Order: sequence, then structure tokens, then C-alpha cells
Amino acid sequence: MSFFEDFTNEINITGVLLVVVVIIRVISTKLVRRFAKTSQRLEYRTNLVIKYIHLLINILTIISLIIIWGVRPKDIVLAVSSVATVAGVAMIAQWSILSNITSGVILFFSFPFKIGDTIKIHDKDFPISGEIEDITAFHIILKSADGEQVAYPNNLLFQKGISILQDYHEEKEFTD
Repeated sequence: MSFFEDFTNEINITGVLLVVVVIIRVISTKLVRRFAKTSQRLEYRTNLVIKYIHLLINILTIISLIIIWGVRPKDIVLAVSSVATVAGVAMIAQWSILSNITSGVILFFSFPFKIGDTIKIHDKDFPISGEIEDITAFHIILKSADGEQVAYPNNLLFQKGISILQDYHEEKEFTD
């Protein structure tokens, strides 16, 4: 019984924090879904962005709980800097992956093209034109006019000029 008497304040604050976290997760999920619905985004892309937001909320919750339960800020900074150093060394090779994921989230919220649009990527060395078949966390899949599927990394979309083309498929009369 002594535990509850000694840590009543921390238990109460933890309870309030957990309720606030649940409310924030529900509100953020509804806002992202509303945005996706109004901008006609695909469901699985919406779910991916929601997972990223929930991961961020969970990390902030863990940090808050550590502070609430009395871990000294000096110890938190030491632990976080140690983990960040190890993760930084490990992630140098993974920079492209993180860049593509971040670009995928930005594409979800702000880019003017969607699946089914025909785009031209103005790359000096490897210009590409095609219809967008899929937009994933790491790359977009384009189908060129000759039927070739091309995976193009999301982070390169921010480095190259992009034109959204009118549908270049010819209107053909159906014959039997």
C-alpha cells in the first residue's frame, strides 16, 4: 500500500497523460482520414501516415512518462544521446530509406499528382514519362507508354522537375 501513497501524484499524472494520448491519437487519426477523404487519397497510404503519426505520439509519451516518474533530465539526455549516436552510425547507410519515407509522407499531404495521373520527370540523364500506378512509402511505380514498369524513389521527386501531362493515350474507337 505504501507504493500508492508514495507515488499518488505520479500515478494521477500518468493516468491523465494516457487519457490525453488516447484523445490525441483519435483526433489525429480523424483529421488525417478527413484530409485523405477530401483529397481522394488511398486507404493504405492513409493508414501508413497514421502509423507514422502514432509512432511519433508514442515516442513523446514515453519521454513524458520518463520525466513524470522522476528520471533526471541529465540522465535522459545521456541515454538519448547514446542511443542517437548508435542509431546515427547505423543509419548513415540507411539515409536513403529515411529520406524516401519522409518524402512519401510529404507526397501524401502536398503533391499535386495522384494514382492514374500521367507525369513526366525531367531528369537530364534518365527522363521518364508514365502513368502513376502506385505511390508507396519508398517509391512511385510508373507505367511507361511501352508498358514498362519503373520504380522511382520518392526523394528524387523533390529534386527533379515534374510535369503533369494530359492523358496521352489515344482515344480509340472500339471495334469487335
